[in-house]
Amino acid sequence: MWTRSLGMVAMAAALTLTGGVAHADAAPGNLPTGDIEKTYFQQGPSAVMRQQGCCDTGGDKYDLWYPANLGKDGVRHPIIAWGDGTWAHPGQYDYLLSHLASWGFVVIAADNTNVGSGRELLDGVDYLTRQNADPGSPFHDALDTDSIGAMGHSQGASGALNALARSGGRIKTAVTIELVGQLICSAIPLATQFQAPEDCADPRTLTSGSVLYLNGSADPISQSAQPISSQLAGLQSAQAYYDATPDSVTKARASLNGTSHNDIQGQPACDVVQNDCVHGVYGFLGYPTAWFMDQLTHDQRAHAAFVSGSGELFSENTNWSNQQSNITR
Repeated sequence: MWTRSLGMVAMAAALTLTGGVAHADAAPGNLPTGDIEKTYFQQGPSAVMRQQGCCDTGGDKYDLWYPANLGKDGVRHPIIAWGDGTWAHPGQYDYLLSHLASWGFVVIAADNTNVGSGRELLDGVDYLTRQNADPGSPFHDALDTDSIGAMGHSQGASGALNALARSGGRIKTAVTIELVGQLICSAIPLATQFQAPEDCADPRTLTSGSVLYLNGSADPISQSAQPISSQLAGLQSAQAYYDATPDSVTKARASLNGTSHNDIQGQPACDVVQNDCVHGVYGFLGYPTAWFMDQLTHDQRAHAAFVSGSGELFSENTNWSNQQSNITR
């Protein structure tokens, strides 16, 4: 078993196009240059509250971020279920998840380091659905349970994609950050803590919804492209995942220039991140927020960023590369 795993790890190394990156400077990097990205890069109009809830089917508590003016004037807030990376906890993504909540989303994250199946994200959706129906809950009648997204980092990105595929249509969209290749997922399950090889993300199973694939161009395990075709090597890159996603599913992808695997954990810079962080979370604030604003609230200004060819994302080449989208209008 170990011989086979080591051989597959060697194949993964051969497929890797870039080397590992440790801390660089803590100065802001990947600051937005386009007007749409600048808008959603800023904190939203709401102050943010944070609390814990209990529990997913594995007994793990939830962390929740939500607008302080929850439900004011009859507003119902969309839901985002978050998936942690392997060995990570929700607090390591506090800056990002607070940012999303400031734009009116209720974010729920299980404190679980093994979310590749997507089950924990779906448990979070179920939890908030119950809270929305409970007259004694602060979330009562304050949630839009028809507008639900999923988002995750690394293994949690697999969880977000699986939650979308396995939700029966309840989850409408997913944003994946640094989605790892199938080879790494399936070859060394003890290292990555995936529950089973079949929980490695496979977008070919999607029948509805939408997906935004984002990766850092300097991430050694979430590559932008792969030198060996996916027919021979499987899905090992953002390009391969995008191509494998059915055209009936709304999809887009881009690489954030110069960032590595854990920039998403910046607070907002890399000071508190142990490794594989170059600039921090800055570049992962604007367009992911815009995507959720578009897909879950039908914000037309946000939508304009992702239109193939003419959208702002496609002209923003200082920070972004490898832009693709099947959104035509």
